[in-house]
Amino acid sequence: MNEDEDKIRLMVVDDHRVVRSGVKALIETEEDLEVIGEATDGREAVTKAKAMAPDLVLMDLVMPEMDGVEATRRITKEGVDLEILILTSFSEEERIIQAIKAGASGYLIKDASPKELVSAIKDTYRGESTLDPKVAGTVLRSMQEENDQPAEELTEREIEVLELIAEGLPNDDIANELYISERTVRSHVSNILGKLNMQNRTQAALYAVRQGIAEL
Repeated sequence: MNEDEDKIRLMVVDDHRVVRSGVKALIETEEDLEVIGEATDGREAVTKAKAMAPDLVLMDLVMPEMDGVEATRRITKEGVDLEILILTSFSEEERIIQAIKAGASGYLIKDASPKELVSAIKDTYRGESTLDPKVAGTVLRSMQEENDQPAEELTEREIEVLELIAEGLPNDDIANELYISERTVRSHVSNILGKLNMQNRTQAALYAVRQGIAEL
């Protein structure tokens, strides 16, 4: 077996070389993480995401040629099997909201510590919701006016699963919590996203908070 098969393969997208270099240097200190590519703008990110198929893309939002929101939207539309974690500055709440709607799995503010960044990468890869607490409240309030599907469309079990998704639990932990198989959890998650017309767990988690199913 190739020893790299167990590594999380990353692509770093940022128009600042110093940011890309810094993130890459950090990633290289982690045995289970690997940077397989870089991109300097959204257009290049879309092309390389399709060609290289990384497990996760660390996406900046403000870039020339094509910003991170549009790049996220196009990658998601292409159906590339990967997660997108937004790495952005505190002042870009509106773009963060747009990126989540476009399909990003979560976001982290650039002043996060190296430990927080590594944890966010691993959590996002495992399918957990990654919402930086510094701006989570702002993002949630800004999305309060969204026209959600009524929670009544979900079954009682799906609501239980949704609550645990909002708490950030991965599928295996949800399975243990509810005494069901992980395969059944995956089926519930798929049904939840389908019924609510949502693309990922982060969108579902925010929905759960807005509906009072869970707390932020």
